[in-house]
Amino acid sequence: MGSVKDLEILKPPSERPGIGRFHFSDRYSVFDYGEMPDLLENKGKALCLLSAHFFELLEKEGIATHYIGVVEEGKAKRLDELSEPTNVMEVKLVHVHRPERRGDGYDYSIFQSLKGNFLIPLEIIYRNSLPEGSSVFRRLKRGEISLKDLGLERMPEPGQRMERPIVDFSTKLEDVDRYLSREEARRISGMSEEEFEALVKLTLKVDEIITRETEKAGIENEDGKIEVAFDENRELMLVDALGTPDECRFSFNGIEMSKEVLRRYYRNTDWYRRIEKSKGEEEWRKIVGKPPRLPEELKKAVEEMYMSACNEIVGRKFFDTPPMKDVMRKISEFMEVYDG
Repeated sequence: MGSVKDLEILKPPSERPGIGRFHFSDRYSVFDYGEMPDLLENKGKALCLLSAHFFELLEKEGIATHYIGVVEEGKAKRLDELSEPTNVMEVKLVHVHRPERRGDGYDYSIFQSLKGNFLIPLEIIYRNSLPEGSSVFRRLKRGEISLKDLGLERMPEPGQRMERPIVDFSTKLEDVDRYLSREEARRISGMSEEEFEALVKLTLKVDEIITRETEKAGIENEDGKIEVAFDENRELMLVDALGTPDECRFSFNGIEMSKEVLRRYYRNTDWYRRIEKSKGEEEWRKIVGKPPRLPEELKKAVEEMYMSACNEIVGRKFFDTPPMKDVMRKISEFMEVYDG
């Protein structure tokens, strides 16, 4: 399936959705590299339970998803029926059609003729704030996007909390993700203007629900991404995973609770310096070589971050881990060291 979860196919998709199971692993990935050398204990279970929590909330709001249930003793159950944490989720499956690589670009013409039951080839990003160093500022400066694309009337400031969320787009099925203007996103996905506007509205609704729920745990939902498919009737349906520290940039008392602390650690390594030189080249992952292992104390703190986030957002103590405020204090101390 990918670098951080595996897919078990129970029934492949045909004209109708199939059925499969995601096995959320304890693997992690940064900088698009793929599987890293360490495992983060219980990360897979925490992500599975968090994503299930949000899928069930979204369904109550009338939003279609591919979620069937979480799996215990071989059966798909609702979250409140679980007796212990699980890392397995049962979902509906759709077709994944990959654009064809042509020279330096990709041919998306297949998406002009598809009717339904397929993954839309986009990552859809919502941004509730723009931290210093956000790609948005670089792209605005280079003219790759406009204020109008972002629904803004004036140039934003670093650290600014947006009055209205920004909806942004990137590729999903290319070797290295790249950001897209709204028009290019609509064009390569083969969507009509009406469908694309519905996609934007869906993204804003998902953002609203995740923000509402995380606020109850004292967590700020700064930005996040979703993936969407067309079902067999060409209706929008949320897929993959959402509402987790891997899909969102959460913060707690101003401390970022995501893989950012791991990225900051790696940015101080020779391995990352090789990535800066080689990323985007053919077989760049082989060129940069194997990443170093994590320091044990950092690894434990990040494991606790995932588990405490799950406990406090879902509102059930699935894991025996310190309170989030204590965990995030440790994460903050690591951030200070790596920034120094």
